[in-house]
Amino acid sequence: MKQRIVTGVIAGLVFITLLVLGGYWYAGLIVLLSILGYREYLQMNGYMKYKLTSAVGLIALLYITIPWEFVGISSPISTSAIIWFAMFLLLFITVASKNKITIDQVSVILLGVVYIAFGFYYMIAARLAEHGLFWTILVFVCIWASDSGAYFVGSKLGKNLLWPQISPKKSIEGAIGGVVISMIAAFIFAWFAPELLGFGKALALGFIIAVVGQVGDLIQSAYKRVKGIKDTGTLLPGHGGVLDRMDSWLIVFPFVYLIGIIPM
Repeated sequence: MKQRIVTGVIAGLVFITLLVLGGYWYAGLIVLLSILGYREYLQMNGYMKYKLTSAVGLIALLYITIPWEFVGISSPISTSAIIWFAMFLLLFITVASKNKITIDQVSVILLGVVYIAFGFYYMIAARLAEHGLFWTILVFVCIWASDSGAYFVGSKLGKNLLWPQISPKKSIEGAIGGVVISMIAAFIFAWFAPELLGFGKALALGFIIAVVGQVGDLIQSAYKRVKGIKDTGTLLPGHGGVLDRMDSWLIVFPFVYLIGIIPM
């Protein structure tokens, strides 16, 4: 427990410091985390030995994640184009290898690229937007409020299991508690910055972030259960890997952007 607390405090302070600094500091951190997350994804699927296909996936991931306009480079092709070319190359490898590398394997790699790259890209995009620090901290606080609320309410009041086949410890009471705490957190942001966020939108945002974040958590739990592992990695002692700690982030940030609920 002591190691978990110390690791969490140090990692949290480093992350928040770089988030506040923004710019290259925060973007560089997020890009690094995307690479580490991709590596964990390959390891948990047993694909580290597939060097060529892994490299194709890594190139596509970096192309999507890096904010090219921010570094002063005009992106030569669109994100949809890079996904298509990555798909084409991965499928070509299945042919060239005479199915020693199968379509199932390259499909998993391409899925991982989309899942990880878009999640981390939108974390950077949120910070680079107008009032980006406000919106980014708001989303993170709501995610953390939901996680904490679900844990504490669930541990005290939880009686009805939410989805025992996927995550045997999560309860319906805890999930509801997480949603309520997230909505309260968003409401507080609106209280201090009404010119940026109205109260009604704040409550809706808190609700959406909590629900989608909990779905993101369940997605990773389901995947780990299929693979028969407890953690995706060992980067953070006592906390697991990048994908363990950021499962909600990877789903929430793209979701709130794509439905247009926060400006980017």
